[in-house]
Amino acid sequence: MNTIKAFLKATLVGGLMFLVPVVLVVLVLRHALQLAAKLAVPLADVLPVSHVGGVGVVTLVAVAILLVIAFLAGLLARTGPGRRVTHWFEESLLGGLPQYRMVKSLADGLTQLETGGDMQPVLMRGDEGWMLGYQMEELPDGWRVIFLPASPTPMSGNVIYVEASRVQPLDLSMREAMLLVKRLGIGSAEKLRSTNLGNSTSS
Repeated sequence: MNTIKAFLKATLVGGLMFLVPVVLVVLVLRHALQLAAKLAVPLADVLPVSHVGGVGVVTLVAVAILLVIAFLAGLLARTGPGRRVTHWFEESLLGGLPQYRMVKSLADGLTQLETGGDMQPVLMRGDEGWMLGYQMEELPDGWRVIFLPASPTPMSGNVIYVEASRVQPLDLSMREAMLLVKRLGIGSAEKLRSTNLGNSTSS
């Protein structure tokens, strides 16, 4: 009986910890959209139509205003003062929210993917075969930082540190490697045609 009570209590508390930040984000976005709608009314009045695809022009203009503000905020965040303010918010206010950390990690990963970054598709030799991963960076003394994605989610997985001798770079783009992960390896015969797998077992 105590086990059931403990399970129910832990599940309820965990659910509340997940829902409260989500609800707060939704409320903030809703309030921001209402404020943007007030600014959008004068702009929408000069347009010749009141609805587009069943959606009010005021709403569309309000969303556009929010996107522009978000873009400008993104530019500001790239500056020195912007980075310091962002770091302060993350460490003092947002750092304890797992939802924020998750979204930020995904955003950082996608940003690095879009910009090319230093990520390099590789094969890492394991005990039972080769594993598809992304080399994140090089470490001293011939070691590598490898991210091993968990198929079919290319941006979720584990970080492992291995010797360079166990890593084989691939002549693939990050998009091609991530697509293989999403497709559970289907398409590997074509993409790895020129790759020499050889003996994958550790010596």
